[in-house]
Amino acid sequence: MTEIPTTQPPIYDPVAVQPMRDELLACGFEELLTAEDVDSILGQKNDETVLVVLNSVCGCAAGAARPGVTLALQNAKIPNRFATVFAGMERDAVDRFRQQYLSEFTPTSPAMALFKNGEVVHVLHRFNIEGRTAQEIAEEWVGVFNENCSKQGPSISAENFAKVLHAKACGSKIPKFGE
Repeated sequence: MTEIPTTQPPIYDPVAVQPMRDELLACGFEELLTAEDVDSILGQKNDETVLVVLNSVCGCAAGAARPGVTLALQNAKIPNRFATVFAGMERDAVDRFRQQYLSEFTPTSPAMALFKNGEVVHVLHRFNIEGRTAQEIAEEWVGVFNENCSKQGPSISAENFAKVLHAKACGSKIPKFGE
């Protein structure tokens, strides 16, 4: 289970959200657990593309966002790096991500953004995700990847992707930390 170094305690039970983390980690995502982790990946000016998923317990939106973005990473062109930070869990990292790198956007979760040199190239907010299927989300990201990315995909083999378990949980049923 992910150990969260933070000055703010998590809101949700870490055991309950682990399957939602694992879904992205299985596809090659790095976890951003601290504000320093966020800066280390997004503060670089190396012309590489970085996709960051602000993960969430929201069953409806995140339940389509995670399968959609992982499906998009099966594309022939993908970002150089992809990382995730979890709303309500690694709260210092989420605060840094929102305040430093997505400050021009209203905070939402889930959210997904592609960056180059620390600048937003494309963003999907919760309102862009809700009501859409994983396939529709994947199609949007594939278009963005084809236009902006050069690393050869997929992130993991098709055989391994077929084994990825997509977490399905209603956020209102996730226990709070310490309950």
